[in-house]
Amino acid sequence: TSPLAWLRTRFYYLLIRLYFDQEFSIEEFTRGAKQAFSVVSKLLSQRKLDLLDELVSAEVLQVLKEKISLLPDNHRDALAADIDAIMYTTEGDVRIYYDDDGIKFVSILMRFWYLNGANLPDEVPGETKVFQIVFGDESTKEKRHLLTANYEFQREFTEGAKPDWTITRIEHPKLLE
Repeated sequence: TSPLAWLRTRFYYLLIRLYFDQEFSIEEFTRGAKQAFSVVSKLLSQRKLDLLDELVSAEVLQVLKEKISLLPDNHRDALAADIDAIMYTTEGDVRIYYDDDGIKFVSILMRFWYLNGANLPDEVPGETKVFQIVFGDESTKEKRHLLTANYEFQREFTEGAKPDWTITRIEHPKLLE
């Protein structure tokens, strides 16, 4: 990320701590986001969308139901990210919203890079074959792909609102389109 983007996100984290949640920590948020990403991506891969009601917004869930039903098995398998296979995580855009009724929201876009062993063709655009792991002899190879995903988390900070983060956007480029 650029230095200006880094400074801007740090400024927003300061605003979140000052005006919304004095206990907010980006490190803790990132740990929770990684765990949520792993759980949600596995449930998507297994087509267990009914278990996502409390984690994902209703609008996103409706879109996912349509897309998941059309995915080939290898693309669906590639959605799953084990928490130990997440190689890199970074914050993207951070936004603070106020609507006309005085409702306050904070939105944080998280980007994940993860390794997955799904049987994807080599020519899948937008993903990178990172390496092949050789176990035993040269004839046994396990291919891993480095895949990306973007998940946006949103929380309402209006007085009396539930203190839960909800996923309001899910993108797995070239897999879930």
